[in-house]
Amino acid sequence: MATGLLSLSVWQLIIVGLILTHITIASVTIYLHRCQAHRALDLHPIVSHFFRFWLWLTTGMLTKEWVAVHRKHHSKCETKDDPHSPIILGIGKVLREGAELYDSATQNLETINKYGFGTPNDWLENNLYTPWRNWGIVVLLALELVLFGPLGLTLWAIQMIWIPFWAAGVVNGLGHYLGYRNFETQDASTNLLPIAFFIGGEELHNNHHAYPSSAKLSVRWFEFDLGWGYIRILSLFRLARIKRTALKSKIDWAKPMVDAETILAVLKNRVHVMALYSRSVIDPVLNSEIKQADAKTKKLLKKAKPLVNGKVFRQDNLVVADLTNALEVSQTLAIVYQFKQQLRELWTTAGLSHESRLEALREWCSQAEQTRIQCLEQFALTLRGYSVMQTVY
Repeated sequence: MATGLLSLSVWQLIIVGLILTHITIASVTIYLHRCQAHRALDLHPIVSHFFRFWLWLTTGMLTKEWVAVHRKHHSKCETKDDPHSPIILGIGKVLREGAELYDSATQNLETINKYGFGTPNDWLENNLYTPWRNWGIVVLLALELVLFGPLGLTLWAIQMIWIPFWAAGVVNGLGHYLGYRNFETQDASTNLLPIAFFIGGEELHNNHHAYPSSAKLSVRWFEFDLGWGYIRILSLFRLARIKRTALKSKIDWAKPMVDAETILAVLKNRVHVMALYSRSVIDPVLNSEIKQADAKTKKLLKKAKPLVNGKVFRQDNLVVADLTNALEVSQTLAIVYQFKQQLRELWTTAGLSHESRLEALREWCSQAEQTRIQCLEQFALTLRGYSVMQTVY
């Protein structure tokens, strides 16, 4: 039995600790990340002030600093200017020193001023949270010692390492190193788990990098974003207003040819277009080729599957060699991979006018339909009628 005003048992204290740390996780993912950093939703002042106060108590982090560091991460991802890239710094360093890397980034005033715009600048921020940033965690320590006795110190210590471990270490480290990828983003982001519960939805990190301004981090039917569930509950009580989620695609099969709406939709939702191409063209071709191949070729094609689909971000000489060998043994795979690269050039080639991109997409569809590769022909027909719509909540 723990001492203190509440006289809780150890198991009761564990439950309290899990609840308190989970509120902190929710505060980070809903308020700091989705609301402040990416403007994916607006929060009612009551909810916003609660999250700010809770983070002052449990982390001592300032909204402007967290937002600035996170926005810089997106802007400079996987470069030497990324505050915490395991691709550049090494996974061990980010896991062990994630909090130190964050603190170092907050010392750069240029970063804070450039990327921390639009964050709270009211009386509370200027007279309580900023000048007394470390007093919140001191107040929390005193409260927990009074309420829970000596074990309150243990609870407080766990709360102090909770965000540095899960956010600075796991999300920033493992979320760019280990897991699965739904989208071929220009970074190494991964989804750690499809059931995003432990870190409030932040486990779906590749989805987030594909659609950074989306309030909802899950995109596949089997994925679950707990933070999104909280946001939906808040919105039902008019305590939150959802501004943006990932774009939804729709296909107009009656459209005879690619038009201006098509190219705009493809450019807006290019990560989905590439994912759709992988699922509906690359995967069927690979599966067919694997079934017909001998044992040696089958092994080579299976090894190349994540490479052809863009599931591997960093490609060294061995990876490039595996990809090259796979394309050499399968002419059909080489063709659909070449078409994939040509499709990507629609948005990666700088200086193209809108008219040039439109003509290039029309030519791409025309050539794809002449390949006699059924799944590629079908994809070209699908792309003709491709458009996007924003879900309204």
